[in-house]
Amino acid sequence: MRTQNLRQLLLALMLLVVSGMSAQDGPKDVNGVRDVTLDSLAKANQVRPVSGSSRKGNHPVLFLVGNSTMRNGTLGNGNNGQWGWGYFEHEFFDENKITVENHALGGTSPRTFYRRLWPAVLKGIQKGDYVILELGHNDNGPIDRDRARSSYKGKDGKQPLTEDSILVTIQETGQQEMVYSFGGYLRRFVSEIRAKGATPILFTLTPRKAYEESDTNRIDRKLTTFTPWIKSMAEELHTPYIDLNDISARKLETYGKWKADYHFFGDKIHSSAFGAKMNAASCAEGLYDCDDPQVAELKSYILTDKIHPKSLLETQPNWVVTPPAKKQGAKKKPRVFLTGDSTVKNTDKDEDGMWGWGAQAFTVFDGEKCTVINAAMAGRSTRTFLEEGRWDQVYHSIAPGDYVLIQFGHNDISDIDKNKERGVIPVAFDTCHVYQMASNGQYKVIYSFGWYLKKFIQDVREKGGTPILVSLTPRNEWPHGKVERRDFYGKMYRQVVAETGVDYIDVHNLTADALDKMGQEKAKAMFNHDHTHTSLEGARLNAKSVAKGLKLIKSPLRKCLK
Repeated sequence: MRTQNLRQLLLALMLLVVSGMSAQDGPKDVNGVRDVTLDSLAKANQVRPVSGSSRKGNHPVLFLVGNSTMRNGTLGNGNNGQWGWGYFEHEFFDENKITVENHALGGTSPRTFYRRLWPAVLKGIQKGDYVILELGHNDNGPIDRDRARSSYKGKDGKQPLTEDSILVTIQETGQQEMVYSFGGYLRRFVSEIRAKGATPILFTLTPRKAYEESDTNRIDRKLTTFTPWIKSMAEELHTPYIDLNDISARKLETYGKWKADYHFFGDKIHSSAFGAKMNAASCAEGLYDCDDPQVAELKSYILTDKIHPKSLLETQPNWVVTPPAKKQGAKKKPRVFLTGDSTVKNTDKDEDGMWGWGAQAFTVFDGEKCTVINAAMAGRSTRTFLEEGRWDQVYHSIAPGDYVLIQFGHNDISDIDKNKERGVIPVAFDTCHVYQMASNGQYKVIYSFGWYLKKFIQDVREKGGTPILVSLTPRNEWPHGKVERRDFYGKMYRQVVAETGVDYIDVHNLTADALDKMGQEKAKAMFNHDHTHTSLEGARLNAKSVAKGLKLIKSPLRKCLK
């Protein structure tokens, strides 16, 4: 037995060596976070950019310097479900005019970044470049042992911005190191950036998933003690200053706790892809709103449509099913957004082709009372509708008083990580898992069917709109002489309805009742080419079911019907 235990121990040690770690790696810091990235620096450098390598001609580069909230994990590829906002920042800039290089690395403090990574980054910086500094999350712990990444706080431990320094001996290695204060490191970063003719920009840290005791919907900003320090240093050094913490915290507070929580993953500090994209947007918004003349040119490179998205009425007028009224002085009408798959929007052209009921919404909705916008897309699941940015188009278009019909299911219960990679976890309760996609090796956090529906519902309510959940349409399958009833989905819909109180139209059973009444032979005319997609006549039948459902649940939207 002892021999077997010894073999298991040796195997564990071998695995640690192979992964580039030692048995002593990864102690938790004062935040309870274990980050071993610096201990795998050689591996991390295999995927970190060579400084300045993205430069296009004489165009400037925006350098990002930070920690795991900016670039997470040894490889920064989301394999732990966590993402840094630097991964997405390039999406907000015109890359024909400026490139974005993310040089951040998890586990670094101002001290460890300056000592171990900064010299290589500095080599690539040129005149006209910009450098964002977002440092502080890891400026903690012992100054001379363990991870030894804390800056010097002065003899009394209360002087983080002085020019004080101290010579320490690292206990594990016996090496000596001159350790500066937090302010001392920022002064060095800023001075060396300016010596290259580039512009330094000081950012506060990303917010944490922590709420005030007196107001559980308000992010506790007091936990981020570095904010006043960074602001003070920006004033002293006359650098542009962006309060990223406050910009993102204000967003989280408008989301509500359920949505705010999923912007984090695994702990209270590190972000999910949702949180990382939000922080990246906050970065661009903060720069765009900054009136410091030092960033005037940088602001001109920002893609304004990314931070101030236009409505679907402006960008996709061809999606409008019932055009806005042309009467002078007409009262503003509610807009009805349709989301879903091919059963809502198909080719919708040839009389004998495939049709989604959204194209026939004009047969039941009164164009003088509402404007119907069909944002659905064939082949999409809840997941891919979100991943492709289609949901965001709807989300950014919603105004108070609008309605959003949410109808998915046909494509959701399919392969998650291979083939079309559009499946979700087939349950109604909230759950998620990290999967690696077969097509490109990319890691993604995939959630449950119920979770995606609840996200859409919450998003609509957040914008002051009314969500209406619509069950999937029935298929042309007739076991035992009756049209198939897919209650597997029905149970998930009903659970989401019970949890959220959302209005719900059971189109599945309303249309199935109509098909049963007409009989299998006559019902064939309602479908086209396969058992799922409807003909023009079938699309109109489903549109009638939507209208009937609105009346049955006594939705206020029923007043917009013909």
